[in-house]
Amino acid sequence: MTAITINLSPSIKLTDEQFLQLCQSNPDLRLERTAQEELIVMPPTGWGTGNRNSKLNQRLGNWADADGTGLVFDSSTGFTLPNGADRSPDASWVRRERLLALQCDPAKFLPMAPDFVAELRSETDNLEKLQRKMQEYIKNGVRLGWLLDPKNQRAEIYRPGKDVEVLFAPTSLSGEDVLPGFVLDLAQILS
Repeated sequence: MTAITINLSPSIKLTDEQFLQLCQSNPDLRLERTAQEELIVMPPTGWGTGNRNSKLNQRLGNWADADGTGLVFDSSTGFTLPNGADRSPDASWVRRERLLALQCDPAKFLPMAPDFVAELRSETDNLEKLQRKMQEYIKNGVRLGWLLDPKNQRAEIYRPGKDVEVLFAPTSLSGEDVLPGFVLDLAQILS
């Protein structure tokens, strides 16, 4: 089952509060909203992707707990990007100082782009759509992004102002200067 895209514009224009309420009223649905007012309904993943995503978040969370400079968020967390899109990356991290400066209600979406995002391609995900989503993250302030593609045994690394770096069958990825000291072992994530 693939994601369904519903074009709301121009007939329906949801405010940020209405979109949040829609998401909260339908907790069994994973919803995103593009900057062009399209509503994306994403199906649950299969157990293989769910397990990989769990390992990704676990490893990132373990590093973040030890590091202490930021917080990790899973795919159920909404971010309202500067371009107006509401996105939910599979894994993300935000510097603690940025979160404290917001003083945002924890029941609402974070009105910012994370510092780091990771998207894990499931069997039914369209690669080109995920690549466009990664570019959107970078254009909106994400400092480092990983698109992990188990199907093709590759990882794409996104950085502002640089070409996408594609690695074939990598064994690990470095968090570089965004996540200093974090190295993700890909053995159980790309396999």
